[in-house]
Amino acid sequence: MNISDHRKAIDKLDEQIVRLLNQRTQHVLEIGAMKLKSGEEIYAPHRELAVLQRICKLNSGPITDDSLRAIYREVMSSALSLEKSLTVAFLGPPATFTHQAAIRRFGSSLNYSPQKTIADVFAEVSRRRADYGVVPVENSTEGVVTHTLDMFVDSDLKIVAQIVMPIQQCLVGNCRRNQIKTLFSHPQALAQCRAWLQNNLPHVEVIEASSTTRAAELAAQNKYAAAIASSLAAERCKLRVLEPDIQDNSENVTRFLVLGRQISPPSGHDRTSLMLSIAHEVGALHRTLAAFLRYRLNMTKIESRPNRRKKWEYYFFVDCDGHMNDRRVAKAIEMLREHCKLVKVLGSYPNSE
Repeated sequence: MNISDHRKAIDKLDEQIVRLLNQRTQHVLEIGAMKLKSGEEIYAPHRELAVLQRICKLNSGPITDDSLRAIYREVMSSALSLEKSLTVAFLGPPATFTHQAAIRRFGSSLNYSPQKTIADVFAEVSRRRADYGVVPVENSTEGVVTHTLDMFVDSDLKIVAQIVMPIQQCLVGNCRRNQIKTLFSHPQALAQCRAWLQNNLPHVEVIEASSTTRAAELAAQNKYAAAIASSLAAERCKLRVLEPDIQDNSENVTRFLVLGRQISPPSGHDRTSLMLSIAHEVGALHRTLAAFLRYRLNMTKIESRPNRRKKWEYYFFVDCDGHMNDRRVAKAIEMLREHCKLVKVLGSYPNSE
């Protein structure tokens, strides 16, 4: 075949692809109408996971699985936007890593609403001004985002999905590196690049900003300033990437939570998040943790946060493998209720990343 023959074959395949995509979308819309009628959530993380796993099993190349997932993410995003006008609130402003994480999960076809604080994201979803919210919860270098955990104490929102995203910090600006006098960035980004800054920009004045995007905006206003931000923030603010990947840990990853109002059905590979309050007495925590051992549940995380209403008392945030509807998890939760003053299920969601 010559180039002309290949192009004719591509044109013919494109006709089939467009027709099939519209047929697929029509089925999705009919399912969406049934869900709306029965009061179910339109977004279904468990079904999304099943679809992505299935298409990767069908894939024989040369398209990579990552590329195929990205294509289907946009196919599903387009269908979601037609089913219902969905709004996703996120910790803003635009071009932050949380914004990127939201797009990574929901695609580019939905409405995105940037919020100034994590509390604002919770409020938007609680007051139904947004259908879902995306907030950071922990970074592999700097640890847990305590404000996110604290918000769950008084919130009825549920964790419906998680996003695990590699974080690539960049030095961005419009001057040469040796001309930089001032550096702007968010405290988390600065902490993730601490060693690099000490070795490469030890005498530069460092000024904290409310977000990496805001840092890029400030750098764009000053000829001899730079920022630590994402490449997307640099593009948005018309800055050059002076140095890519300056994070100290090459495996730097942030985990984000998707907030909603209903717990997702089981996917077969899930994680459950719990909030516990225990008695302030000897052996209380030991008795609590015994529930996970008894029912052979892998406890993947435990964090403590002070109870702001009672001094020297704490909430414990625990993640374990399994869905709250799984028999062993349900039995463990039942046992926890016998020993704890409070057991709150924050969510069960696909543990896919």
